Amino acid sequence: MPTDSPAPADTPRTPPAPAAPVPAPPPERAARPDPGPGPTLREPTASGPDAPASAASGPDAPASAASGLDAPASAAPRGYRAVFAVTEFRAVFAAHLLSLLGVVVSELALTVLVYDLTGSPLLSALTFALGLLPYMVGGTLFAGVADRYPARRVLVVCDLLCAACVAVMLVPATPVAGLLALRCLVAAIAPVFTGTRMAALTDILGEGDLYVLGRSLLRIVSQSAMLIGFGAGGVLLTVLSPRGAITVTVVTFLCSAALLRFGTRDRPARTGAGGGGTLLKESLSGARLVLGDRRIRALMLLFWLPAMFVVAPEALAAPYADAIGAPPAALGLLLCAMAAGHIGAELFVGSALSPRNRSRIVLPVAAAGLLPLLVYVVRPGLPLALAALALAGAGAAYVIGLDQWFVDAVPQELRGRAMTLLTAGLMTVQGFGMALAGLAAEFFPVHQVVAGSGIIGTVLTLLVVAEVRRTAPGRMSDTEARDGADRHVASR
Repeated sequence: MPTDSPAPADTPRTPPAPAAPVPAPPPERAARPDPGPGPTLREPTASGPDAPASAASGPDAPASAASGLDAPASAAPRGYRAVFAVTEFRAVFAAHLLSLLGVVVSELALTVLVYDLTGSPLLSALTFALGLLPYMVGGTLFAGVADRYPARRVLVVCDLLCAACVAVMLVPATPVAGLLALRCLVAAIAPVFTGTRMAALTDILGEGDLYVLGRSLLRIVSQSAMLIGFGAGGVLLTVLSPRGAITVTVVTFLCSAALLRFGTRDRPARTGAGGGGTLLKESLSGARLVLGDRRIRALMLLFWLPAMFVVAPEALAAPYADAIGAPPAALGLLLCAMAAGHIGAELFVGSALSPRNRSRIVLPVAAAGLLPLLVYVVRPGLPLALAALALAGAGAAYVIGLDQWFVDAVPQELRGRAMTLLTAGLMTVQGFGMALAGLAAEFFPVHQVVAGSGIIGTVLTLLVVAEVRRTAPGRMSDTEARDGADRHVASR
């Protein structure tokens, strides 16, 4: 499935306890009784930038301990190794890698196929755009699926539906309009799959540090797959027809479905299938509950806003390379630099920093993450531009800590819908940011557009950072918290 964003587009937990408890297999979550009038957003936990330490919130906390680790306490792995020690996560990781590589290859092959059939650069480019535009529609209208049905069933069905859509693309009689419609359908399914998987990770890895590192690994795979997938797709297209290369995606979706079906446990749905009305009603109600909460809304904006502006140099890489007279190979370097910076920084933050320190850097790094783009004011040459892009990519590592804040802020019964909406919004704002950058470049020089994105994005991010601070646990007044809770209950 197309999943985590390469932007953005992924810790306010406390440092690990001195000794790890003996890990135990995660107990099956008991089916909950009828939730009553609807989910009430829970009181904020101590997970904000100024939160005190808590003995039960590090990687060795009970929530993380019950995650299927198979090693004795004396030899329990830590960091990213601890995540890979969880059997179910290995299946999720392999499924993500396979399906993501398949999607990247199919996007490239489908673009070539549409161009071969029509000779239209516009329709060829539209094929890529359609990978982003339906995200918000699917994420808003179908988000209820993530909580309404068991996660494993949702993930497998999403993979099978996408495999079927791609298989129809292989039929020679499928018209170009049909190819684009199928591309839209796959893109509409993607946020449901990704949001469900994000929520399921809290069941597999717990809600503590293992979850944060697991999300980090999936983001790193997403970044790497963009680099490897396009290269692999180009090689495949030298030996296969576009439809032959698209066949690879059908196989990867089926393999992903098999891994998720037989490599993960079947857990009950977070909400009853019949207790919340129609699926559309549940989805829209969940969106209102999530976006109506001041804390969750501020955290979502902190995911979205930097991602919206950081894509400007990637969207304008080709015209910028031409403007500075760089050789053709420079375009590939400009497109890879930000991903390379992101991967390196995320690996460092995830492996070298404690949960407390990851939490401490969230707001400062988010606030400064777009500043490297200001280098474009002087119309830098290739070496300086690559350094600026790598630093901007490294700035995205703040989301490791932000992941923990988000999962702490969202109640379990809304988690699937909240994470689906987060994913949908993240992809949508990136597409919107690319379109805005392209539009601005019609009227202003490319280097000024990129620098302007850095300036405007930084100002808006600072406003969001201030709101995140104001809504940190302990900062909001009792009246604000009580009014917010009343509002959420009344909105059901």
